[in-house]
Amino acid sequence: MTRLQLLKTLAPGFLPLVVYIIADALWGTKVGLAVAVVSGFVELAVSYARERTWDRFVLYDTLLIILMGGVSLLLDNDIFFKLKPALVELVCCLLLGVSVYSPVNIMLAMSRRYLKGMEMGEEQVRAMTRSMKALLVIMLGHTALIVYAAFALPLRAWGFISGGLFYILFGVYFLAEWARGKRRKLQQRELFADEEYFDLVDGEGKVLGQAPRSICHSRPGFLHQVVHLHIVNAKDQIFLQKRSLHKQIPPGKWDTAVGGHVQSGERIEPALKREAGEELGLRDFNALPLTRYLWQSECESELVYMFVARSESPLRLNLREMEDGRFWSIKKIKAALGRGMLTPNFEFEFPILLEHFFGNEKKRGR
Repeated sequence: MTRLQLLKTLAPGFLPLVVYIIADALWGTKVGLAVAVVSGFVELAVSYARERTWDRFVLYDTLLIILMGGVSLLLDNDIFFKLKPALVELVCCLLLGVSVYSPVNIMLAMSRRYLKGMEMGEEQVRAMTRSMKALLVIMLGHTALIVYAAFALPLRAWGFISGGLFYILFGVYFLAEWARGKRRKLQQRELFADEEYFDLVDGEGKVLGQAPRSICHSRPGFLHQVVHLHIVNAKDQIFLQKRSLHKQIPPGKWDTAVGGHVQSGERIEPALKREAGEELGLRDFNALPLTRYLWQSECESELVYMFVARSESPLRLNLREMEDGRFWSIKKIKAALGRGMLTPNFEFEFPILLEHFFGNEKKRGR
């Protein structure tokens, strides 16, 4: 997850507060308060209508606005007006501080709330925590400057510190983070120059980043894409390949006819054609997509795209990729299940193949 994506997911919770600040600047405290409170309750109603639950983050923001607006009306003077930006930032600092330095990570909970079930890996959580610590330091320093300017500096200086300086500080921070990320990517490219890269994706296949093969195969949180092709002949036999003894996972066992990684920037269908050609010399086939599923082992996480194809074309085994390969009857495969001869991945896919391919063909009267 990028910082921009994080900002987009958290923005709805802060919408009433943003509306209050804008409306207050344009029309004054009374009108701004009314507009912001109405905005908050409208957003609450919309979220309840969509999900049948109250959005507690929007509720907290709306209550905060009512509190701040009430104090503003009671203390209608210049100093409170000058201190309002500091009060807003102190609330943000409180959220960040609690999230970083206590067991209750409010910001992480908010991100998961607005990400609609998408989970972040350990690396992403750590990166988010580092960013929150940096933002906390920046906002605490800026809040202190606002308070100092409110009491000790002219109005023009206070206006720059509470407004323009805020954007400058965050602009410098995000520019520095962008430059650091670019430098880290260059260093990574140099370190893994001889390796192929895979796209890191979410559960829907949306690309989030890239990583080299060795990293993807050593960190289970780095979800990357894989294609599997089952080959069935006219006798309803299923081709299996025996994995090379030099493979990392799991060597020497019988597996799906074709299996391979989708390279960075590559689409699924071309990747399937490429892998079938490399492993079995198979070029002319029509692949039927069966399903897509998440598969996690001790050392990696894969988003697997499962296909099947009928073919009578001669197969040329790439013995650099596999030990052996041959067609198996369904009866023989069933007898081998659970005996340690087949890969766990194939044993998971076999019932899917029976139901969604052979079962559907039987219904169509093949």
